[in-house]
Amino acid sequence: MAIGRPPPSLATRSLLGRSATMEEAEIPLDPPDGITDPVDRAQFWDRHASPISFLILGSLVAAAVTGHFGGQPSPRVDADFGLARLSVLTPTVIRNGEFFETAIDIRADEPLTDATLAVEAGLWRDMTINTMIPAAAEEKYKDGEYRFAYGPLEAGETLSVKIDGQINPPLFAGNEGVIAVYDGERLLGRQVFRIKVLP
Repeated sequence: MAIGRPPPSLATRSLLGRSATMEEAEIPLDPPDGITDPVDRAQFWDRHASPISFLILGSLVAAAVTGHFGGQPSPRVDADFGLARLSVLTPTVIRNGEFFETAIDIRADEPLTDATLAVEAGLWRDMTINTMIPAAAEEKYKDGEYRFAYGPLEAGETLSVKIDGQINPPLFAGNEGVIAVYDGERLLGRQVFRIKVLP
């Protein structure tokens, strides 16, 4: 009877099988289709959002905050015509379809027999004027202007007019025109205004 090495026990066979499996696991495998070396050499910005997108977004936010897209308080424009002073508070940048408010003060430095506010028609092109308070004693259209006569003003007295309107959809880019002050038919002064309308 030949004497040989005894057969390995169950525990020994288990260890041998595990060792073989670990050796197989260490064998390098080919990467899947589409996965190549350039992935290993990817740059920082290939794995993150592009800085250009942050610059564009930041520029848009900064423009909105500074009022380039409208929504900021209306600037006040003052003009001294000698016999009277004009003060206008109205938006200069506004978006299409928005409502707006215009406040106009006419202060008489000398007595006026018939203080008259005039708005050039081009300034209100494609706009709807909803209310105008107080109502004028007389309204008319003359020489390309809407004229609103309010009667006499004493020296030092101020006429305050509030106008509410809305930008109509066809208006694009904006309007330009003048707001003027008359004493009856006598022109006291004119001030140019520009309103920029965004989509």
